Amino acid sequence: MWRLNFTIFRKGIFTSGIENAKLKKFSYSTKPRFSKSATKITLVSASVGVLIGVGYGGYTHYKVNVRKSSVAGNSDEYAFFAEQPQYKAHYKVINDTDTRNLQLILFQYRTCPFCCKVRTYLDAKGINYEVVEVDAVLRQAIKWSGYKKVPIVLAKVEGGYQQLLDSTAIISILETYLRDKSLQLREIIKYYPITRYQNDTGNEVTDITNKYFIMHNAHSISSKEKEDEQEERRWRQWADRVLVHTLSPNVYRTTSEALDTFKWFEKVGGWRESFPSWECALMVYGGAAAMWIISKRLKKRHHIKDDERESLYDAAKEWMKAVDSKGTTFLGGDHPNLADISVFGILCSIEGCQAFQDLRKNTNIGRWFDSMKYSLERTKGTNTALVDHA
Repeated sequence: MWRLNFTIFRKGIFTSGIENAKLKKFSYSTKPRFSKSATKITLVSASVGVLIGVGYGGYTHYKVNVRKSSVAGNSDEYAFFAEQPQYKAHYKVINDTDTRNLQLILFQYRTCPFCCKVRTYLDAKGINYEVVEVDAVLRQAIKWSGYKKVPIVLAKVEGGYQQLLDSTAIISILETYLRDKSLQLREIIKYYPITRYQNDTGNEVTDITNKYFIMHNAHSISSKEKEDEQEERRWRQWADRVLVHTLSPNVYRTTSEALDTFKWFEKVGGWRESFPSWECALMVYGGAAAMWIISKRLKKRHHIKDDERESLYDAAKEWMKAVDSKGTTFLGGDHPNLADISVFGILCSIEGCQAFQDLRKNTNIGRWFDSMKYSLERTKGTNTALVDHA
């Protein structure tokens, strides 16, 4: 997760930490060559950062950050709780046709692409679940967990509550459970072990083995079904490794786009109804400034084109070429498969941004996207508020 700390120097120097990489300094002059909006964002975010002294939790985050678990014998990743952790759900999604007796709580940032993936999956399957909006500054809503990223899904199981994490793994674990009711969630997670290794830069990376696989008896499915599963896995990986990396350089492309993006986050996420005004100000102005800076590093790291929009358009065209080759509404046929769900979840995280409007104008992805929305409207439940924030 991105953890950002802002420090004021005479010439306005920020330091930012990203994915546990070595801290670097960025120097920005306040001379007139900067636009007024850039200067405003810089000053406000730096001042708030010094006063508050906390980091801002980013919206597109790729690496696991954990601390030692306070529960002996449990890993931070698959922690099991004998007692229900304390939390206050903001709303519940209720589907009267859901009889699967899954009791799930989703801890999320509303516009995090990985959280959107999990929410899209739950809605596509018509599952009942509660939602807890986590404040990106203090993350008090997940203080009970040793794992400090979202999404987290807390599942009520026999004897307590099982923590699930990593958006891709969450989807695969739940899909395995839905397909084979003879297995319990605590048994299924054994097929998705945590692995740790050092990457090329020497940093420790945490990942989940088999997270793109649905566990079942391979001998019970046809060759065509195996081919479809392989294709589904390939595009789920593409969504995580290609598509998601085009988002930040586009939605934070300029200071004005970054600020507009965070104002949309504030609106659609209901921040003003959920969090104190000072946290909203920090998230909007501090977040916009931070992500504008970081997006430049992400652009270089993920080899995004000089014109950021072109990389976004290329990704959308690549996806639509695969969908159109099927001759069906979705990659999964007449109904969305897990690849459709993953791609839609990632894209709906920027639906209110200028980048997404440009994407619709310059590619034909709108047809598929609108079909996905229509499909989800027929399967998802109804939102019912649970917490009064007045």
